[in-house]
Amino acid sequence: MPKMKTHRGAAKRFSKTGTGKIKRNRAFASHLTGKKSSSRKRRLRKSTIVKPADYKRVKVLIP
Repeated sequence: MPKMKTHRGAAKRFSKTGTGKIKRNRAFASHLTGKKSSSRKRRLRKSTIVKPADYKRVKVLIP
């Protein structure tokens, strides 16, 4: 069986942590930020961990 190829689009959006979890950036922060609160914009700047419901699908894309 050949080696699995990394999904290049996913590789640019996700990264693995040292413990094997998958890190992602938050959505809804790129534009239309005037109406969003300061605390919300601050929260959107930070990265977060992929939820268990989506972990399996993302893991296949970045072996």
